[in-house]
Amino acid sequence: MPTYEYLCADCGPFTEIRPMAESDLGHDCPHCGGEAPRAYLTAPYMSGLSAERRLAHATNERSAHAPATSASLGKGHGAGCSCCSGKSSRLTRRNKDGSKSFPTSRPWMISH
Repeated sequence: MPTYEYLCADCGPFTEIRPMAESDLGHDCPHCGGEAPRAYLTAPYMSGLSAERRLAHATNERSAHAPATSASLGKGHGAGCSCCSGKSSRLTRRNKDGSKSFPTSRPWMISH
């Protein structure tokens, strides 16, 4: 993805990595938040990012303002989970005080 330079009237020049489709648009200054037009201080260049790093940058940009959570995606703990599906597990017994016990297999496992 290309790196472009912008010139803020108050803070000075700064660089940003942006898609080529947005090359001629202005950008908000990271310091004061004011609108800064694109400046041609040096020739634009392509940053040498690997595909994995580019994907990580794109993912971070998408989730910067509204991170996706498992609840927002509709993915609870799974179909057999007793806390999400409302069904009680046959392997878990609840005592009167609300504590859980595991009367059958794997008594050493801790429940969520």
